[in-house]
Amino acid sequence: MSLSVNKIRAKHIAFAAMAVALAIVTSMIKIIKLPMGGSVTLFSMLFIVLIGYWYGLKAGLTAALAYGVLQLLLDPYILNIPQVLLDYILGFGALGLSGIFSNSKHGLIKGYIVGVIGRFICSFLSGWIFFAVYTPEFFNSAILYSIVYNGSYIGLEAVITLVVIALPPVNKALTYVKNNLV
Repeated sequence: MSLSVNKIRAKHIAFAAMAVALAIVTSMIKIIKLPMGGSVTLFSMLFIVLIGYWYGLKAGLTAALAYGVLQLLLDPYILNIPQVLLDYILGFGALGLSGIFSNSKHGLIKGYIVGVIGRFICSFLSGWIFFAVYTPEFFNSAILYSIVYNGSYIGLEAVITLVVIALPPVNKALTYVKNNLV
């Protein structure tokens, strides 16, 4: 392996570590916090999605899994191993799917949407399977409750983030960063 390849990999690791750190810090800035877990944060999912967008699927999934483990360590809510896997490892890990669109036109927006949908699916399944007992009577459906509950905070953060990253100056800046990272 040449020296330049090692420098590139070190650069990727450094940027991924910074993005994960920013995601952790911004995940602690809760704009809206729901009573039974989940919150709208200050763009925390975006920082993880950026790694996939910048460096591809493998790097995106690696960073997202690391982020999920850190979330588990910093703010755990544990019922059992399958719930931990859905809520933390697979749920946050799904954000790394953004790497699928790393080289695509509008790849950040597409990747963000796919990553967030993946996270929502995991959160929905966890809510339906493990937290159905908390379904209010007026819902009459644990499935509907899990969709509404998890969709409310994940969806709101996703919409806010998509609006911000679709702004031409922000999109241009993020594209510039991507083009100058490699």
